[in-house]
Amino acid sequence: MAGKSLTRMAATIAMLAGAALTMAATTESFSDLVKRLQNEKPTYAKRQADLLGQRYDLANRPAAGVAMSDGKAVQASVRVRLPNGVSWDQLAALTPDEIRQRDLWPAGFYPLPHPHHEAGGMVFPQPTIDETKRQTQRDLARFDMDYDLPQHMLPQFPAPIYLTTRPDLGDVSKGQLVTLANFHALFKDALNPKQLEGLRLLVTPFPQQQFNATEDRRALTANQGVACFDCHTNGHTNAATHTVGDIRPNEHRHRIDTPSLRGVNVQRLFGSQRALKTVEDFTEFEQRAAYFDGDPSTAALKGVNPLERGSQVHFMAEFQALLDFPPAPKLDVFGKLIPAKASESELRGEAIFNGKGKCAVCHSGPYFTDNSMHNLMVERFFKPRMINGRLASADGPIKTFTLRGIKDSPPYLHDDRLMTLDDTVEFFNLVLGTRLSVDEKKDLVAFLYTL
Repeated sequence: MAGKSLTRMAATIAMLAGAALTMAATTESFSDLVKRLQNEKPTYAKRQADLLGQRYDLANRPAAGVAMSDGKAVQASVRVRLPNGVSWDQLAALTPDEIRQRDLWPAGFYPLPHPHHEAGGMVFPQPTIDETKRQTQRDLARFDMDYDLPQHMLPQFPAPIYLTTRPDLGDVSKGQLVTLANFHALFKDALNPKQLEGLRLLVTPFPQQQFNATEDRRALTANQGVACFDCHTNGHTNAATHTVGDIRPNEHRHRIDTPSLRGVNVQRLFGSQRALKTVEDFTEFEQRAAYFDGDPSTAALKGVNPLERGSQVHFMAEFQALLDFPPAPKLDVFGKLIPAKASESELRGEAIFNGKGKCAVCHSGPYFTDNSMHNLMVERFFKPRMINGRLASADGPIKTFTLRGIKDSPPYLHDDRLMTLDDTVEFFNLVLGTRLSVDEKKDLVAFLYTL
């Protein structure tokens, strides 16, 4: 045991020494850093805005009669812009090699870069920044960049919370953003003490790469850090973005879509590369590495707080396992449409989902996931290219996310590149070669709205 302790101590000293050398090599003062990055900020913001404008129609155009589980409008129609002179049907009739050789892959189907991909790091939508500051006086704004997508394209904020243990309560958040300031008052009567402690830890900020007390942070004031629920707002998602910590070099790192934690109890793969098999593993990993871009030497100086597995990680995981999907009144216990409650279009869409559309090959069962990984090999359709600091090339395998409550979780795919479910259907129509008609695509989207 003594030998193991000495080995761990030596490793820690080496890690700290390496981090100290890195910090010592940084001679720029914090005030100079702020000034330099703020001067650069408009250039990168314009670069990203121009890219988004070239790729998408980002107008506020809601779907008629469709809303998220607590009322926010769902955005309708395909927003990805087509190459000049080609229709979706014409594109679907081509082979992947023909699309690649003729450079016809739609711009919005390429990987989406981070708002400033070379810098990376956590970036939060403005409503999260404003409400967190109002409740807790903690500032999640970055001085070097802002979030890039319009609020009407994002999930409802704050999102409702549904508990598997108390479905009778409906939204237990009562329309509030759950933070350290109000979690106890909201949940003290619905949770046992262990679950309540787990929730407390999920809303407690811990130092993170861009939000901490060191002078290479990206917040203007010394910062307590970031809480799990700052991204997974109310156990769901606010579409906050980041870059993965486990891919190098930087141009290959994926922009991260913050996935919803709803239904995490039925999922079996976690982490950006899905190498973690339990939510406990993922919770611990986030604290030890992901918060610091996979750099433990940096974490040692910024203030990493390793969580104790039995009395903290387990409690956090137990609360996460209570987060339920939103109600789906048109589905039966097997995840099938109840004919008396569904429209003809929705029923046709279900048949396409399970048949010609090939969706159910991966998105199966009552939770619409096979808990597996699949490589879509999208690189078949385009030649690698650099896009705002992100090298568009092979993505590799990605997780089959659950589709329950999917209309509450825009934008879509692992890196936010698809703005609407209509975009998602067009994307997979090409990738899977299903050649759906215009009417079949509309019916499929109508079915997805019921999940």
